[in-house]
Amino acid sequence: MAAVLGISAFYHDSAAALVLDGEIVAAAQEERFTRKKHDHSFPVNAIGYCLDEAGLVPEQLDSVGFYEKPFLKLDRLLETYLTYAPRGFRSFLKFVPNWTRQKLFLPREIDRGLDKRYRRRIVFAEHHESHAASAFFPSPFEEAAILTMDGVGEWTTTACGFGHGNRIELTHELRFPHSLGLLYSAFTYFTGFKVNSGEYKLMGLAPYGEPKYVNRIRDRLIDLKEDGSFHMDMSYFSYCDGLRMTSPKFDALFGGLPRRPGAPITQREMDIAASIQVVTEEIMLRLARFVHAETGMRRLCLAGGVALNCVGNGRILREGPFDDVWIQPASGDAGGALGVALFIWHQLLGHGRDVLPQDSQQGSLLGPSFSDSDVRTFLAKAGAAYKEYPDDEALCDAVSNLVARGQVVGWFQGRMEFGPRALGARSILGDARDCHMQSVMNRKIKFRESFRPFAPSVLRDEVDRYFAMRPGEDSPYMLVVAPTRERFPMDTDNLRGFERLNTVRSPLPAITHVDYSARVQTVDERHGRYATLLRAFQAKTDCAVLVNTSFNIRGEPIVCTPEQAWNCFMATHMDALVLERFVLLKSEQPPVLVVNPEEYIAQFELD
Repeated sequence: MAAVLGISAFYHDSAAALVLDGEIVAAAQEERFTRKKHDHSFPVNAIGYCLDEAGLVPEQLDSVGFYEKPFLKLDRLLETYLTYAPRGFRSFLKFVPNWTRQKLFLPREIDRGLDKRYRRRIVFAEHHESHAASAFFPSPFEEAAILTMDGVGEWTTTACGFGHGNRIELTHELRFPHSLGLLYSAFTYFTGFKVNSGEYKLMGLAPYGEPKYVNRIRDRLIDLKEDGSFHMDMSYFSYCDGLRMTSPKFDALFGGLPRRPGAPITQREMDIAASIQVVTEEIMLRLARFVHAETGMRRLCLAGGVALNCVGNGRILREGPFDDVWIQPASGDAGGALGVALFIWHQLLGHGRDVLPQDSQQGSLLGPSFSDSDVRTFLAKAGAAYKEYPDDEALCDAVSNLVARGQVVGWFQGRMEFGPRALGARSILGDARDCHMQSVMNRKIKFRESFRPFAPSVLRDEVDRYFAMRPGEDSPYMLVVAPTRERFPMDTDNLRGFERLNTVRSPLPAITHVDYSARVQTVDERHGRYATLLRAFQAKTDCAVLVNTSFNIRGEPIVCTPEQAWNCFMATHMDALVLERFVLLKSEQPPVLVVNPEEYIAQFELD
């Protein structure tokens, strides 16, 4: 038995992953344990969970890997500060303490994180090497092209190459400061959202606007080549020499100062979002075509933070040259922990790779789980009223009845998801046919912006009935946007921006975005009880689709434990909570247990 532990830390979404004899045994983000969203501290809790799940202690680990090379990253940071001196002095002062405390002494931090009980070597992979490994090695492909895109690792911002068997090779790269991820983040900042957190809000905002600034972006901000490479005019950006993403020159180009966080969103922000989304998709498509021409491969693997742009992913799948695309569900920095573990196992240690027909990511259900006994003990301690069901069929019959009656249900089952998406283990569910569901969930459950769309879960063997996808097409990780099949004719010529929000545009209004798109998750046997629930709902309603959003409120990480699920349930307007085989109705809970939503929300940093 051989065990490899992978770690990502200190930059964004710290995580740990453990590979045992080539099998992915466990993976989790630190935020799920500390309850600090995007926690970047050393992942002590995630490491402890992974070791416990595998039944190991630190002495039994054969290798430990870190997802990037810290001294190469330091080289880039110092060279950047020197190049832009003295303008970057404030940023430099912020940077120095972090590095002198922790990042320069990673072996010491790893030693502490493993209770000083690990005595073997520590491997430092390159950042995009870790992304590439996370993309290819769990994929269902014997060989494939690889494309990784993010903000920046050490120097690389985009890389491409190929994987075959148990090896990957990256052949081309784009280097800092020219970065698709940072370009998108600059627009995230300018439109008033939080960098490294609000990019998906920018993507969701885009369909409300018109891409009127596309030519301005292409002509002034970037010099885009046919192969997808580009050069940014850095006079418009400040991320190299300051604490802002954009410069006054950028402000002037787009008609004024950035939107203040929390200020009303105007048509300008909507049009800017639509414009940068169009440009981003075009770059992603050009990069995909380039790597296809270079490798000649029929399949593509994607990772890196930009691979979470599921609208761009959908265009690559539909319009690109590849037959199939597989995307790492934890595509951001958290997935680097898994990538470095797999890189060590296959590439450095030379172990063979078993290619599975679906993939080896196990539905990305790689986090902690809780037994019926654990749940029962917690409910007794909480003083909750509940009903326990004897089997999955009875449970799912009862829950499907609740959803069909328009109730919102918190769904807590099995192992927690690894990555940013709820995939039917820690989810909040509703009826996709309900024209009020999107508004209710945003305002009363998630406490977030009203324009934000919700994603559908659909039985995989029914996916082409509802969405413009191939029969049985696999999309278990909610990383591809596709058009809806059935649409109601709309006269929206005179409607602009959020005026378009409350129009019913399909038989599934709760998951149909204003551009008739949806971020699709397919559900099959990998999802256990969740698939049983969808089938029970279909039997009652002839609809194989549910609204699926993550089990949390705005600013809070996805819930991990039954207690966290209960707290979220009691502080929101959810109607029911399902903890494994236990169903709790809000109407039956003692009033004294209800939590004040404002007090609950105050625990979390709103993004």
